[in-house]
Amino acid sequence: MTKIGILGYGNLGRGVENSIKQNSDMELVAIFTRRNPQDLKINSNAKVVSIDEIEQWKDVIDVLIICGGSASDLPVQTPKYAQIFNVIDSFDTHAKIPEHFENVDKSAKENNKVAIISVGWDPGMFSLNRLYANAILPEGSDYTFWGKGVSQGHSDAIRRIEGVQDAKQYTIPVESALELVRSGKNPSLSTKDKHIRECFVVLKEGADKEKIEQQIKTMPNYFADYTTIVHFISQEELNKNHSAIAHGGFVFRSGKTSDNTNHVIEYSLKLDSNPEFTSSVLVAYARAAHKLAQEKQFGAKTVFDIAPKYLINKTNEEIRKTML
Repeated sequence: MTKIGILGYGNLGRGVENSIKQNSDMELVAIFTRRNPQDLKINSNAKVVSIDEIEQWKDVIDVLIICGGSASDLPVQTPKYAQIFNVIDSFDTHAKIPEHFENVDKSAKENNKVAIISVGWDPGMFSLNRLYANAILPEGSDYTFWGKGVSQGHSDAIRRIEGVQDAKQYTIPVESALELVRSGKNPSLSTKDKHIRECFVVLKEGADKEKIEQQIKTMPNYFADYTTIVHFISQEELNKNHSAIAHGGFVFRSGKTSDNTNHVIEYSLKLDSNPEFTSSVLVAYARAAHKLAQEKQFGAKTVFDIAPKYLINKTNEEIRKTML
């Protein structure tokens, strides 16, 4: 039995709680929060604990799943708590993954812990499919399209701007670019050619609308390289029309194995709930983290480092018989 702790109880934390119920080899023992524990209503029998008391659980929890945001939580929390626990996070600022990996790796190795970073569907499942496709078709081009759907990380980044009360951000593929890739024509596409980012923002009273719009559109690693549309709406309208959190996307590798023999590899996801699916990936990799820790394979890892058999609650004999 793998004993799990959750740090943070937003959409992602609640998704992890639900996913653990579907895994008979896992037990959720504690949820850690920056809020008043008495105010938190949860959907399990886990203890709700103040984050100030987290170190007291050092010898109880096998894996801590960190459910914070990539903008400011995870760069601090993951290396910090990798000193105490085996940890998993869903850090998704692609450009900063190498830096994040180095910080977490140092912390985990110094404290004999396993830390698996950037777990989810992108980075995560999409990353694996890009790697497999590149290995199979070394001559070719990669294309990734996200959406249409709500990006949790981008929405969180907007909400962190001073003067923003709430926000949702939709990533929308450009359909004409998608069809060009699917046809095997290997088009040359810029970031702006492939996606539109549409933002729905609720301002706090007295906030500077023009300044905030400029901050969103010029935010590096999030919006600066895209066509970004910003709408300012009321909280009531956001709650009514933008409460869903569906997402998905496509990964393509278009390549050839000889002069006139072309191939297109396509992997797609259609998700009713972005955080619930991401949570399910986190839980599978938590199982792997526990196994790796038992084998003393300490340090930071990504999905590239984890053999598939570590992810599933089945024996090697079972998976060879039923899935190979």
